[in-house]
Amino acid sequence: MELSGRNVLITGASSGIGAETARELARAGANVYLAGRSENRTRAVVEDIRRQAQRPAAHWLPLDLADLASVRRCAADFLALDVPLHILINNAGLAGARGLTADGFEMTFGVNHLGHFALTELLLDRIRASAPARIVTVASRAHRYANSIEWQDLRRPTRSLTGAREYGVSKLCNILFSTELAKRLTGSGISTYSLHPGVVATDIWRAVPTFLRPLLKLRGMLSPTEGAQTTLYCAMRCPASESGHYYAKSRRTLPSLCAQNDALAAELWRRSENWTR
Repeated sequence: MELSGRNVLITGASSGIGAETARELARAGANVYLAGRSENRTRAVVEDIRRQAQRPAAHWLPLDLADLASVRRCAADFLALDVPLHILINNAGLAGARGLTADGFEMTFGVNHLGHFALTELLLDRIRASAPARIVTVASRAHRYANSIEWQDLRRPTRSLTGAREYGVSKLCNILFSTELAKRLTGSGISTYSLHPGVVATDIWRAVPTFLRPLLKLRGMLSPTEGAQTTLYCAMRCPASESGHYYAKSRRTLPSLCAQNDALAAELWRRSENWTR
């Protein structure tokens, strides 16, 4: 895609994969809107992008994905700018955190899936009006450890010791959401993609107690720059004809059988829609 003058909104871009993705898209000519909780952490990335681009190419939007009221405010803030939205990148991720979101959902599910579902829905009319456009959702190969979605668990506090089980479910939901979204957007000029970025050395597991981290095998990881490559491929180069598919190492890849379950994807959409109204 030609990105000169195009607008991109990225969640969770204050560090890691999101920050590297924002930098590369700005280098390609895009205006990037970095949505996240911390203005202080994001400000350094915004200023770095502006300095390198020699133009006001980056902007911060306040967003807490664990609070649907904040998600609605973020969407309203962007819509009030009255600019097109050509690429939405649902990048922010959380793992190992415990408890419930402000709206009563298991924390990892609420942040990784439900907050992004709500944000995408709220921005969808603007994205339609901006077509051709793309929606990219950063999932993970960890979805393969989730063989089902226990609906009742999504309304309970985190139960596993490390949060890895809940993380796998949330990443399964990311893929199911992207696939169902592609079906609903057929013929709209909007393509959707989900992806595994690789096992990347970021602070996503910061909520896991230090003594438990060896259980997660947090070694031999990619750098954030390497981890951003598949996101960038889906945002800039992936054929629109491959909408709805899952990618790893910048190649189309089959997800787990559970992630290919159309009935499960439709049911997740129905419940997510009800939960975010």
